[in-house]
Amino acid sequence: MAKIDITKTELVWPGKYDENGQLVEVPRVNLPFQIIETIGQSRATREADKKEREDMPLLYDVFHKKEGETFEEGWKNKLIWGDNLLVMGSLLEQFAGKIDLIYIDPPFEVGADFSFTTLVGDGDVELSKDQSLIEEKAYRDTWGQGTQSYLSMIYPRLILARDLLAENGSIYLHCDWRLQAQLRTVLDEILGTDCFRNEIIWKKNSLGAKGRATQFPRNQDVILFYTRASNGYAFERQYKEIMEPIIRDRNGKEKYPFNAKRDSQGRYYWTSPPGDYTAESIARLKSEGRIEHTSSGSVRVKYWLKRDGDFLINTRIVDDVWDDIEMVFRSSDPRTGFDTQKPEGLLERVINASSIPEGLVADLFCGSGTTLAVAEKLGRRWIGCDLGRWAIHVSRKRLLGIENCKPFEVLNLGKYERQYWQGVTFKKEKKEGRQLAIFEYLKFVLKLYGAEPLAGMEHLHGKKGGAVIHVGAVDAPVTIDEINACLDECKAIKQKELHILGWEWEMGLYEIITEAAKGRGIKLLLLQIPREVMEQQAVQKGDVRFFELAYLEVKIKSEKGRKVAVELKDFVIPNTELIPQEVRDKVKKWSDFIDYWAIDWDFRNDTFMQGWVDYRTRKNRSLSLKSDPHTYGKPGKYTIMVKVVDIFGNDTSQLFETEVK
Repeated sequence: MAKIDITKTELVWPGKYDENGQLVEVPRVNLPFQIIETIGQSRATREADKKEREDMPLLYDVFHKKEGETFEEGWKNKLIWGDNLLVMGSLLEQFAGKIDLIYIDPPFEVGADFSFTTLVGDGDVELSKDQSLIEEKAYRDTWGQGTQSYLSMIYPRLILARDLLAENGSIYLHCDWRLQAQLRTVLDEILGTDCFRNEIIWKKNSLGAKGRATQFPRNQDVILFYTRASNGYAFERQYKEIMEPIIRDRNGKEKYPFNAKRDSQGRYYWTSPPGDYTAESIARLKSEGRIEHTSSGSVRVKYWLKRDGDFLINTRIVDDVWDDIEMVFRSSDPRTGFDTQKPEGLLERVINASSIPEGLVADLFCGSGTTLAVAEKLGRRWIGCDLGRWAIHVSRKRLLGIENCKPFEVLNLGKYERQYWQGVTFKKEKKEGRQLAIFEYLKFVLKLYGAEPLAGMEHLHGKKGGAVIHVGAVDAPVTIDEINACLDECKAIKQKELHILGWEWEMGLYEIITEAAKGRGIKLLLLQIPREVMEQQAVQKGDVRFFELAYLEVKIKSEKGRKVAVELKDFVIPNTELIPQEVRDKVKKWSDFIDYWAIDWDFRNDTFMQGWVDYRTRKNRSLSLKSDPHTYGKPGKYTIMVKVVDIFGNDTSQLFETEVK
């Protein structure tokens, strides 16, 4: 029986305490991040920066912090794909106590936050996609056992979020009627009741909501606002505009409402009640001519009244009922296709209230990227994280659509997350057990693939029907040499079919190695080991599927003046069975499956540097299959990397060599 502290009110659920009555410790796994794409930065800038950092630890390079730099210098915004529990634990080393504002909008119910609609091809063919297998699993434990499993998911994440908050920082947790009461109790425990600021009611639809005839329709979400400290936190009062009629007296003379004042230039204005403002806020408002001092020395802020016909547009203090921000409808702009997308106006209010320009904002369930887009527009630094591959892709496109968007990076935990999973799942205490642990890993993956272990082979690990199987390591890409060794072994034992299962792949191997296998009379299949392999419940439900790698064909065109252009010639995705038949029937050409493609003109075996990009939006469905020409500064041999993202958010990259004279 758990030993409960009876001196405080606490919410307890199975799994919160261990069998000895001790609070289960929150895992704080510190894994290195890997930059997989840099957007908005030139190769030259990156190379110069890299040269200065080449003797520094990887983590410093990833977070662009040179020796002697402050945290704020050399910053790049970060979009991170992965489990936010591991991501937050890995952020702690650099960001504990550094984040000014955290907004989280965790899932309300299974699947709803991962389903989306997207358009296919150049027209208006719409594909409704449910959550992927990994996304479905990710929050199956969230709602699989109701409230208990949800709290087991969110509790450790809220503890890590607290540890990431700056001393004057704030956290806003967006929820609905299902768990609002429980989440408030949990936040009271983690942050303290004296750090509770508001329970904000957001009325989502001003026209009213539809609902059952047996109850009042639900038309609100709740945003729980807490701060890290009980005082000294950053907050700036917010105002909203309202329209009120101008009143005229019996002589027709206008009488301005709201006790409006008039300045020396004849302009009418209204002032806020006296308040305490930060020095930064006062300096900014003073530069805008909006500061008015009272006789007692306190500060009021001026708000000018705009006129619209017989109405004045006035400002009122925003209280804890937000009824002036509409939810995102199907016709809203920008509309991303996510059912749970939040309006930008909602995040504008949150970010303006609890952060300052250049402050650091984090959204740990970033979804379609609303928080990140608003933070970018408002001049804040940001970190976004999501487990959904499509969410990361949509967020990337959304940020690219912002004029003068500052450079940002796409990161993941990659092989380090897989190494962590392998160590936990197949852990062996003694050194002599390490080889056994690798065998257990291979047997585990083979079983998921429906294959049996194969003994006596150096490179071949299993057999399925008439095919032999090789399983790639968790911490390294499958290489051409590795596949050739498997082909040699196949030839020696007269096997005609080889399946290679891999987590990552050496760039550019697809066409080279498949053609080589054909020449040796061996049918070769390259299959992706999905991330679902690491998720216990997905494994138990049999939700793990292995898909062949996509095929990409391009043509490199050289032009005069050291100019080179790239043209897409073919793209084949293997998992078309995920697309409903009625949608497949409407797909006219191979390019309809492409949502985005980009080029790194001078790939250096490190980060993909986006040098040219084209992608579809919901408004503009066209996609150019030929890039603009790129001009190289000097003759030489260059490696071009082409990255294609399909309509499911999966990316395929391939390397091509070119020589410029």
